[in-house]
Amino acid sequence: MNTADASTPTPLNGISYFTPPTGYILSGRDGRVVIPWDGKPPIPLLDEDLASVQDGAPGYDMVGRGIYQALRLDPECAHAAEYAAVLKDAYPHIVSELGGQIIMLDAKDVDTPYLDRKINFLKILALLDPANVGLQAEIGRTFADKGSRLAALHQAVESWYGAEKHLKKAVDMDSTDGHVAYEYGEALYVVGRYDRAAEVWTEALSDLAAGERARLEARIAAILAGKLPLVPPLDYLIALSVALEERHAGRNDEAAAIIEDVLADPFFVEQFPMGEVYYLLGTCYQEMGMVKEAGEAFRRSR
Repeated sequence: MNTADASTPTPLNGISYFTPPTGYILSGRDGRVVIPWDGKPPIPLLDEDLASVQDGAPGYDMVGRGIYQALRLDPECAHAAEYAAVLKDAYPHIVSELGGQIIMLDAKDVDTPYLDRKINFLKILALLDPANVGLQAEIGRTFADKGSRLAALHQAVESWYGAEKHLKKAVDMDSTDGHVAYEYGEALYVVGRYDRAAEVWTEALSDLAAGERARLEARIAAILAGKLPLVPPLDYLIALSVALEERHAGRNDEAAAIIEDVLADPFFVEQFPMGEVYYLLGTCYQEMGMVKEAGEAFRRSR
């Protein structure tokens, strides 16, 4: 992003940016918050709050609501780090709520939209605590989780490159955690960077338990021997997303043909859980009147 772009507020749905007059001071919490705003970026406000600003001075609660919503919508928006710093200094109750939201999401199995919410919450926490390796690793894991779900495969490219980006950050911050390095190597493998995955995994071996080390050594050996999927796994995931679209459109024969092509690659099938995919294939066969084939696909989905 160039300097001009970085200085321009990011358009966000329901958010208006307000530039307060010179000398404006954000104050609240009975005098415990006193933050001069001169030199800071425009203040994101909820559209409905902007209409009630009086005398060029948005109130403490207005500013907190606006910043929190802006970061929830896009934690990588322009000036995100500056907005997060204001939250950290002036709104401890919002920071506490943010942590509570993540704990709640971690406590149960969630659907894909909740994973998106969790990713954004984690990114905000990472802005508040940029040296926290665990946050970067958890963002990467959540992207990988999303990128592995059948219902979200239409976003597989964004998800797996997001996983690679944040797991790399975690490894760069602390290279001593073999499990994070393994996960980073997995993301590299999925996007087709096999040689780099093997390098990362080789460096991680000494930090893993014996059983984990043996399994990873086998995967490294397969890479070095050229025993690889015919195309990068990410390409197969994209193909499966197309198959899902074909199935929803009622073109079961087209969907089945795509899935059969993917399942024909033993190296891909070996590395990825295919239960959902076999179930999808079974529904296609069922609609096509191929009862025997449907039964076999459903059996393999268990």
